[in-house]
Amino acid sequence: MREPFGERLEKRVVVCDGAMGTMLYSKGISLSRCFDELNLSAPHLVKEVHLGYVKAGAEVVETNTFGATRLRLAKFDLGDKVREINIAGARLAREVAGDDLWVAGAVGPFGLRLEPLGPTSREEARQSFREQIEALVEGGVDLVIIETMVDVEEAHQALLAARDASRLPVVVQMTIREDGATPTGTPPEDFARLLDEWGTDVIGLNCSVGPAAVLETLERMARVTAKKLSAQPNAGMPRTVEGRAIYLCSPEYMASYAARFIQAGARLVGGCCGTTPEHIRAIKTAVKSATLGDSRAVVEVVGRRLEAPEPPPVEQRSPLGRKLAAGGFPVIVEIVPPKGSDAAQEIEGARYLAAHGVDAVNIPDGTGATARMSAISLAAILKQQVGVDVLLHYSTRDRNVLTIQSELLGAYALGLRNILALTRDTAQYSTVQESAIFEVDAIGLVNILNSLNRGLDVGANPLGAQTGFLIGAALNPQAVNLDEELRRFEYKLKAGANFALTQPVFDAQGLGEFLKPVRAMTHGKFSIVASLWPITSFRNAEFLNNEVPGVTIPQPVMERMRKADTGDRARAEGVRIAQEILAEIREFVEGVQIASPFGRYALAVEVAEVLKKDVVSSP
Repeated sequence: MREPFGERLEKRVVVCDGAMGTMLYSKGISLSRCFDELNLSAPHLVKEVHLGYVKAGAEVVETNTFGATRLRLAKFDLGDKVREINIAGARLAREVAGDDLWVAGAVGPFGLRLEPLGPTSREEARQSFREQIEALVEGGVDLVIIETMVDVEEAHQALLAARDASRLPVVVQMTIREDGATPTGTPPEDFARLLDEWGTDVIGLNCSVGPAAVLETLERMARVTAKKLSAQPNAGMPRTVEGRAIYLCSPEYMASYAARFIQAGARLVGGCCGTTPEHIRAIKTAVKSATLGDSRAVVEVVGRRLEAPEPPPVEQRSPLGRKLAAGGFPVIVEIVPPKGSDAAQEIEGARYLAAHGVDAVNIPDGTGATARMSAISLAAILKQQVGVDVLLHYSTRDRNVLTIQSELLGAYALGLRNILALTRDTAQYSTVQESAIFEVDAIGLVNILNSLNRGLDVGANPLGAQTGFLIGAALNPQAVNLDEELRRFEYKLKAGANFALTQPVFDAQGLGEFLKPVRAMTHGKFSIVASLWPITSFRNAEFLNNEVPGVTIPQPVMERMRKADTGDRARAEGVRIAQEILAEIREFVEGVQIASPFGRYALAVEVAEVLKKDVVSSP
């Protein structure tokens, strides 16, 4: 009969099992399948994997439930199977483990970002973890292993959920890069200290890297915590051979490092991706002859990091920020990146706009989903060659968090100071097939920008210098769900947005009504920049009204453009409509962005001329 898990760790090292996914894949299960669901549809395969590890000497059998939270199962339309899958996983492991071995409920990350970088709230995360862990406890697990955690805050919510669900021992294992920090940038000294403060029973590492990086990181962790440690590395870094991921660490190599883990203070050792029963058998042999280390003897006192400085004042960030802060009314005009590498026309356009008193040019990101010069490149060219202030539209689509940080730091070094934070939906008008990647949304991007302005990366690590970005947030007065639009806008405000830019406005009165709750939310101390689009023809109006998301053109405007039809008359009518709207909204917004359809910068300048007049004549 097994003794309590915590008591056994006080006496000796315990061996955990190895990879579940690796073994299921080797049995012919496609990577596109939901491995957790196999607890229901193919329990014999799951039991075969468990049995292989038990025969190799594993004392802890992890359930096949790594991705069995509601948030992850929903991707396979299995969100309603959370309890059933987790209970089945726990019982399958128990059938193999019997009464002599421990069953650990495996709990993995969601694969998405929590607030403030993502849309999932901490409470939603905690509830999802709690639902899974309650089912694992009902199924009969002896402990909970929260593993492969990328974000220490997500690990915290999982730990809180485990404490809500039971009094079982909890192991929390972070995953790291080669430098020992988590993928979000939190150093091991910090996450080990935090997990210790939060009451984790065993603190450890698993996945992502091989034994060498795990050992170095474990030694750093041992200096700041006296808690028991765990180590379950991959069998080295994977190599792709004919389309298959191959892990090259031999069982003997893994076993040699297991002994070193123990010397560093580990009391729970095993393996992750790429490890097999052969690896666990070798690790078991090494554990039997290993001498216990004692992490308690080397614990150092590590204080909390100093508070980061506040971002620079808005008026010091850019000319656009200075004008908004002073209560001016900046005029911004759009310049679309060119197809190809020749920006001569755009440079000439920026010079023309600057000569006509335009305060800044804005550069859209990913326009039309065609092969164009990158927005950052054009923005830097215009800033450096023309000297005009630039508002760079920057979207999170197809960029992970590390890429976002790198590009933004590079943009700042190139002299770019104004960023409009966007998510950007699936590409419109694309001539090639593409799949979208969304690691964070616009709310997360505002948080990243605000962190950089405080001199921190997303892991709250000092960068050595602050940026001074003026942060813009998109605001759609014509959103299908206005309550949701306002809710998301409030999050952007809390994240640190400095101004908002609307979608193109064709209904001045409607914009005024929409802005009332916005003004209440911001207490009137927030700049709204309205977008205008001078319509060039009736066909252009039809296209905007029917095919561009977020744009609705009122019927009276459509009728005016229908009568004007096309050519110079239509362009003149489109400019007149934009001027009328600008004159009407001038009293309740703080700036304007004007599109330059098809590169016609003179149209935008003509629209802005109305700001110099007291009255606009009706047509």
